[in-house]
Amino acid sequence: MDIIIIQQLLERISNMIRTEMRTELIGHGLQPVQFEALYYLSICNRFSNTPKAVTEFLGLTKGTVSQTIKVLEIKGYVEKIADRNDKRIIHLIMTKKGRQLLSDYFPSEKLLAACSDSEGGNTEFDPALLQQQLTLLLASIQKQHQYRSFGVCTSCKYHLNSNGGYVCGLTQLPLTADDITLICVEHQPVTKDK
Repeated sequence: MDIIIIQQLLERISNMIRTEMRTELIGHGLQPVQFEALYYLSICNRFSNTPKAVTEFLGLTKGTVSQTIKVLEIKGYVEKIADRNDKRIIHLIMTKKGRQLLSDYFPSEKLLAACSDSEGGNTEFDPALLQQQLTLLLASIQKQHQYRSFGVCTSCKYHLNSNGGYVCGLTQLPLTADDITLICVEHQPVTKDK
């Protein structure tokens, strides 16, 4: 195993996808980081659609995320909505236009083609194995460096079944069927002793 080669491969693939994205988004006046923020908002739950959570997920500064959100809002891809219970909290809601943009450009056509080609006869590449290995790599890095895991409710230690429904043990709020399929900023992986 050569860690330098692994990093080079990960960076090269990321750069190829980002270049494809940059080319696609130029007609919309967007940068890849703005698209990444929009993508995050499409996969996060209602507890995690805040500027602070976007900042943590993307690993960027508050200023960069603030400017990113401003562009997305001006272009009509997201709306800012004040929290019903705490007006200091702002939720970022993706608009229909934002969902359409994501649908048009995600996932990467190059990545989709490469993974589809493996199903059509390229037996040397196994996308399912790659997904499994990358998931383990991500979890390892997150754990070693104490990064938030941003996992789905069903794999969280706070996820509770209650009277045929679901409840977040941290917030004590009921969860919808949609909530439990989305990622959460407060996610804590279930440990073996649970």
